[in-house]
Amino acid sequence: MEIVNNNPTANQAQVPNPAPCAEQAPALTSAATPLEQTPQSTQRPYMTFNPPPVTGKTPIKGISFDFNKGARVVVPEGDYRVRLIDQDACLTVYDAKASNCMVTSTKVYFVNFRIEVYQKDKLVFEHNYNAKGKNVLMKFPDSALGDVLAWFPYAEEFRKKHACHLYCIINPKFADIFSKGYPEINFITDESQVKDLYASYFVGLFAPWERRDLQPLDWRMVGLQRHAAYLLGVEPVERRIKLVPSKKTRSIKEPYVCIAAQATAQSKYWNNASGWLTTVEYLKKLGYRVLCIDRDRITVNLNKGNSIPYGTEDFTGNLPLQERIDLLSHADFFIGLTSGLSWLAWGVGIPVIMIVGYTAPGTEFYTPYRVQHFHTCNSCCNDMRVPQMYGNFGYCPHHQGTDHEYECTRFITPEHANKMIDKVRADLQQKQRSK
Repeated sequence: MEIVNNNPTANQAQVPNPAPCAEQAPALTSAATPLEQTPQSTQRPYMTFNPPPVTGKTPIKGISFDFNKGARVVVPEGDYRVRLIDQDACLTVYDAKASNCMVTSTKVYFVNFRIEVYQKDKLVFEHNYNAKGKNVLMKFPDSALGDVLAWFPYAEEFRKKHACHLYCIINPKFADIFSKGYPEINFITDESQVKDLYASYFVGLFAPWERRDLQPLDWRMVGLQRHAAYLLGVEPVERRIKLVPSKKTRSIKEPYVCIAAQATAQSKYWNNASGWLTTVEYLKKLGYRVLCIDRDRITVNLNKGNSIPYGTEDFTGNLPLQERIDLLSHADFFIGLTSGLSWLAWGVGIPVIMIVGYTAPGTEFYTPYRVQHFHTCNSCCNDMRVPQMYGNFGYCPHHQGTDHEYECTRFITPEHANKMIDKVRADLQQKQRSK
């Protein structure tokens, strides 16, 4: 999970006269900046690319606009007034005099804006957001496999909804596995590769979570996928990433199951001492080869050391994601944690058994094979009452250094996981019979 930290001072003032066709907002969600001060690329450091100059043409000399880092309107010196309206909410969010300045909305996620410019109280320019046929840019985090797999389907929904030319700045290792499933999206590595940008958006998690100019909701309330949907203004329903195997034939003849036992925080691990050992033994008794596909065979973080489960076949390594997709596509099912490889297996379309205590149901994709109970402390990731220390690998938000540390997964028994294995197998057999 990649977190972008930002805590700028909000600009707020009372809104003047509201628009006649919309309700009045209680406070400004935009600000005007003198033109000589507008090139401030570090004003919002969470946006890791510099927006281009405002070049959207209008019939009025000196007035231009676009939707890069929110709605932006440039007006020349004179008796002008700029009004920004959220068309969906029928709400005026900015209405003030402007002269020789750039007006920018505070909200930089998608808002269905209407721009109005008045000169001496006469409407001289109006524009409703319309990205059809125009160039739109989205940028995704450079790492955090699970987050990007969760969010990318909503970029495609945005493209289809607005019929725009969508360009995505994304790590090449992700572009390699997405390009087959999303041929209408242009994958690039730098914003300079796109000209005439109409709009741009950054898809990510922004700390502190209460910053509502960066994201409409606290992601812990709605889960990873719906977070992206609300940020981009598309329907907040679950959407599976499209991952296409490059090989139709299987390289392993015997039935096999893939597992992944490593994660980015100790609280995400299955901390039951006999958990993986007993479950791996059970899988082998059922006739499966058990392949561990973690990137690292052993991880050491300060005083925390974790290795792949005893009895598994070592398929670890920092391998191309396409190789992982090809291997997963022929596995009977996958067993993992709340981690990127679980999202990858789900994207391939095989059943995913997820062993989890750290997050609440709904944080990740839905799987009928979620291994979680609520008899102990659980779901601390979604608890808004406690601080989260994402850089601290061993952090346990509620019970750090106590006998209850990591109890959410320490008390998940291997029998619970094995029972879910039986359920997966029964469902697979039923599916096979129905063909």
